[in-house]
Amino acid sequence: MSKARKPDFSPNDFVVYPAHGVGKVVSIESQEVAGIELELFVISFEKDKMTLRVPTHKATEIGMRSLSSPETVAKAMTTLKGKAKAKKAMWSRRAQEYEQKINSGDLIAIAEVVRDLHRTDDQREQSYSERQLYEAALERLTREVAAVSGEGEALAGNQIGDVLTSRAPPAAA
Repeated sequence: MSKARKPDFSPNDFVVYPAHGVGKVVSIESQEVAGIELELFVISFEKDKMTLRVPTHKATEIGMRSLSSPETVAKAMTTLKGKAKAKKAMWSRRAQEYEQKINSGDLIAIAEVVRDLHRTDDQREQSYSERQLYEAALERLTREVAAVSGEGEALAGNQIGDVLTSRAPPAAA
């Protein structure tokens, strides 16, 4: 078994786990699994009432990372301001792509999903699956922006909402 480089996460660090979003490292513990001693990151996802144990030597391999830098958050906000990409592919294919972007843990990719699926009041209604993907992406984006800024999710949500509404084209008179 090759030893992967162990990431430097400490208790109380916020981390991003691709499939679940922002969590907090509660502790690092040793546990015996199938006769093998493993060192594990214990990560708490407060909002989801979930605790995850990730082997320290697998963390990088599965895409666990530190929070994005403020520069990356700024890029994500710029991405939100952009024009939504109208895709011609079938919904099932697009939904799959959106799901992959959300689960990639990449903040810019998540911002692209939010941008592409955001609807203003005068646009057509979203389907149930479209709304589910949009809300999942928006929640991930909001949590990471809040964790990076340290200002709370409500403020981060308002900031993202402001960016999304500011890009809406003015209504024709």
